[in-house]
Amino acid sequence: MLAASGYDVAIVGASIAGSAAAIFFARQGARVALIERDSDPAAYKKVCTHFIQSSATPTIQRLGLAGPIEAAGGVRNEVELHTRWGKIVAPSQQVIARPAFGYSIRREKLDPMLRQMAAATPGVDFMPGFSAHELLTSKGRIRGVTVYGAGGAQRQIPARLVVGADGRHSRIASLAGIVAREKPTGRIGYFAYYRDLPLQSGDRSQMWFLEPDIAYAFPNDDGMTLVAAMPSHDKVAEWKADPETAMNRLYEAIPDAPRLASGRLVSPFFGTIDYPNLIREPVRPGLALIGDAALCIDYLWGVGCGWAFQSAEWLADAVDESCKGADEARLDKALAAYAQRRKSELAGHEFLISDYATGRDFNFIERLMFSAAALDPACADNLSAFGQRCITANAFIGPKNLARAAWVKARHAIGSPAQNRLQ
Repeated sequence: MLAASGYDVAIVGASIAGSAAAIFFARQGARVALIERDSDPAAYKKVCTHFIQSSATPTIQRLGLAGPIEAAGGVRNEVELHTRWGKIVAPSQQVIARPAFGYSIRREKLDPMLRQMAAATPGVDFMPGFSAHELLTSKGRIRGVTVYGAGGAQRQIPARLVVGADGRHSRIASLAGIVAREKPTGRIGYFAYYRDLPLQSGDRSQMWFLEPDIAYAFPNDDGMTLVAAMPSHDKVAEWKADPETAMNRLYEAIPDAPRLASGRLVSPFFGTIDYPNLIREPVRPGLALIGDAALCIDYLWGVGCGWAFQSAEWLADAVDESCKGADEARLDKALAAYAQRRKSELAGHEFLISDYATGRDFNFIERLMFSAAALDPACADNLSAFGQRCITANAFIGPKNLARAAWVKARHAIGSPAQNRLQ
């Protein structure tokens, strides 16, 4: 139901980013319209690896979502990396402070749970079945959104701040004239769910860097395991023709990988052939983008869900009370602070992820850091903190960490030069 004088915030998209933002804004006393085009309360995003990095765990806990995730069978995740230099696992005694785990839970459970939590939050008006049609603008500023519903129903939603949380193909970004910068990918992606698939790692996720191909197995709720492969694009014909056979062939050749026949395939194979990285400027006067609407990059690393949670929190924290007053300059300053926070936290990650997404092998720095991590707990701790997106790219490859990795490699090369040289 439309508030008499409009809303403080109108959020378009009620998936992870939008629902989380609605909760945070409403808890701060804002009047929030949460607009979702899908009218089905059980709707969820189907193409997702749903590995939530530990960097998002504090956000999940702040939302009060950790308990419901675990009650629904969500798995506290950690991952072991398999490389040509050996296995890499975060040491039990971690020097770099960070959350001990993230979560893995299928989106068919997570999305309805979070959306219901948002809809039940005082101050949130949930509007399912409505799609954004145009933005309300005045004097060069976005001041709301017009939405269409079933049977041609139309509403104007005035708001001091409009938030685009409507995903990779953001309608809000398009209406605002925000064009995404595209960076190409050189890998395709296929995944499926298996039930009761035993992993040699137990409950720990596994990821294989086959250079340039990637594979991983992520345990999830209800005894389900997501099995995925990201082969180089030159293998597209093989995988399109028969993804199940191609997946079995790949996993039979991977050391320490599960034999897929020992589990039960319980889903079709999902695939994507062309998935360029999309980067958008996250703010305009009266507008902010969060989640995949602002940054949607290579799903190989499982960063999308975590960054959706975190970007919602960053925006709400930056804006806070400024969305509830008439001081537009104050709101613009808050939006600029949000944009700067995103840049400082994510720009380095985006650059490195987009560069690796081209389908290349490891470069010299990556070979140094990964090979050292297979030999030394401190280097493994640094790599793990970076892989969980708990430290910035600059911190990961800072002078001290590069020096440590080089020292580890040199020390081991003296004793075993054939096994430890950078290949």
